[in-house]
Amino acid sequence: MSLDAFLAAVAERTPAPGAGAAAAAGCGLGAALAEMAARFGGLAPEASQAAALRAEALRLGDEDLTAYVPVLEAQRLPREDPARPARLRAAASAAAEVPLAIAEAAAEVAGLARDVARDGKPGLRGDALAGADLAAGAARAAARLVEINLHDAPGDDRAARARSAAARAEG
Repeated sequence: MSLDAFLAAVAERTPAPGAGAAAAAGCGLGAALAEMAARFGGLAPEASQAAALRAEALRLGDEDLTAYVPVLEAQRLPREDPARPARLRAAASAAAEVPLAIAEAAAEVAGLARDVARDGKPGLRGDALAGADLAAGAARAAARLVEINLHDAPGDDRAARARSAAARAEG
């Protein structure tokens, strides 16, 4: 899918792709910039790690396309259905998994990109730091999705894990 097609798909009046896929794309873009800067800088291990994170972001973006479907299905249940509240809580809890993984991957990308900016070629520092910034934004967005999905589960530690990932991404 071209970038234009992806942006148009996000803009459509459909539930997916949405914020989770957009966060995964931001993470993937951050990883791609870190990978490019690492390759130019002769940092092969960092380039390999960035490539793996880019692939993970792509996988998570694809997974996010269907992660929220059970929530939508539970929301369609009649309000008087006694199973509705439990189904909604379970579906929202499950839907928190993908954005949590995106937040954690994005935190890793941001840290790696900052390392590449420090250790790589000075001429590519801007690219690496832009990758870190994109990843940090992706981590914040994904962490917010986790918090929204878990708003009815105040004791769930995944919200704290997502906030921690966003904080790590900020450096």
